[in-house]
Amino acid sequence: MSDLLLRDELVIGQEGATADSSAALRNDNKKGGRKPVDLGVDLHDEEDETPFDKLREECGVMAIYNHPDAARMTYWGLYSLQHRGQESAGIASADGYQVNDIKGMGLVSEIFTDDVLGRLPGHIAIGHTRYSTTGDSALLNAQPISVESTKGLIAIAHNGNLINLGTAKERLERDGAIFQTTSDSEIIIQLIAHSTKNTLIDCMAEALMQVEGAFSIVMMTRNRIFAARDPHGFRPLAMGRIEGKDGAPDTFVFASETCAFDLLHAKYERDVKPGELVMVSEDGVTSRYFNTTTEQASCVFEHVYFARPDSKIYGRWVQQSREEMGRQLARESGVPADLVVPVPDSGVTAAIGYAAESGIPFNFGLIRNHYVGRTFIQPEQRVRDFGVRMKLNPMRNLLEGKRVILIDDSIIRGTTSRKIVRMVRAAGATEVHLRISCPPTISPCFYGVDTPSKKDLIAANKSVAEICEFVEADSLAYLSLVGLTHACTKGEPAHGLSPGSFCTACYTGDYPTQWVDVSEILPAVTTA
Repeated sequence: MSDLLLRDELVIGQEGATADSSAALRNDNKKGGRKPVDLGVDLHDEEDETPFDKLREECGVMAIYNHPDAARMTYWGLYSLQHRGQESAGIASADGYQVNDIKGMGLVSEIFTDDVLGRLPGHIAIGHTRYSTTGDSALLNAQPISVESTKGLIAIAHNGNLINLGTAKERLERDGAIFQTTSDSEIIIQLIAHSTKNTLIDCMAEALMQVEGAFSIVMMTRNRIFAARDPHGFRPLAMGRIEGKDGAPDTFVFASETCAFDLLHAKYERDVKPGELVMVSEDGVTSRYFNTTTEQASCVFEHVYFARPDSKIYGRWVQQSREEMGRQLARESGVPADLVVPVPDSGVTAAIGYAAESGIPFNFGLIRNHYVGRTFIQPEQRVRDFGVRMKLNPMRNLLEGKRVILIDDSIIRGTTSRKIVRMVRAAGATEVHLRISCPPTISPCFYGVDTPSKKDLIAANKSVAEICEFVEADSLAYLSLVGLTHACTKGEPAHGLSPGSFCTACYTGDYPTQWVDVSEILPAVTTA
């Protein structure tokens, strides 16, 4: 039995909590609520004031084949994938002869004006939005990355992270490769360029067999588009189609999430399968597998947090999974309360499910300011919880005098959760019960997620009871691992997904690949 499942069976004194939930009760608050804390100036608050205590998906990718304005279509697709990366963005386009690419730091809408898009002609394009996980967060590492070789120009956009980067790069440099960037994504096209196979598709297949880790990639030459997914299927990659009008050929679309298809009026066809390499050319769509023996281990956190709820991920609607997470959480760790309140936006769908299952009313007791930028000016005097207060504002008229169940998708460092609990209590809530729609995060991710070090993951270093004490909640419960994987597979058939189809390494420390940093995955605290 895993450490995580052992933790899931521990319950501390919570009336109404079941024995298969990770629940804890504050020892100092068994008879009603605490007094609201002062949210005024506190010059001694040494906490990290960032309001964005979340894991970050590192990239989104997009590709268009056979559209007269492919770059503009790619732009709109990237706009729908902006949540997957906000540091940089880029688009490369081709007209069959020439390849042009433009990339920059910032949001998609900040980089690509009408004039800029006009400099990207062609019927083929790929695009990328980026957070950095490997390599510096600089324009040099913005994607798509292009390499000119004896096989012609190849451009790549990559979602994921390679874990055998060092050995692969050393071997390539011995063979004369000169790297333009510090990004792990360049490894793939350098391997393609140095392959001795006869055809480009064979070179690509050989290259993809030599890298280990997570990669959902789109690539382009002057006249073809390629899409591939690593054998584990860590990251999503979907294929869509726009029907041609008046007998014109269809347009083919690839994207990290299907929400990008909706804006383009593209129909979802299927996922690129783990270990599959797809090519689109004037001859149509062809496919081959470069690996069929590896077990699927798709990232379950895509359904918990990363993906938009209006996307199909691994063939299943994210909204469906998240609502079931909330229902399962209510079954596992119900508690008497007056109101279910989500932490917006990521906690909303799970909160809807929790309220429906428990019969407790749902309402938006926290209002999110969607216009808070990626950075903001701090006051000269540090104000307690200032960053969170810029992003979230409590509805006192809804919270005052109420026993509140607060639903969030995860706790990473714990500092933001503590600030939100304080805020809800200061707005007059008599009790604040925190419920998390995934298990405790005890290990970092090596597969394309910007994860803190193990020492910064609160659940890796504290028991559930200690975390409850730290965040100042009346009780705390996490969704069990069994409950999570059940929620992501229950109901509508999910294209062969089963509870064992997911990577859950961040909750268990059990990694599906060999090459990981062992120092980061020592067993976590397991006592309650």
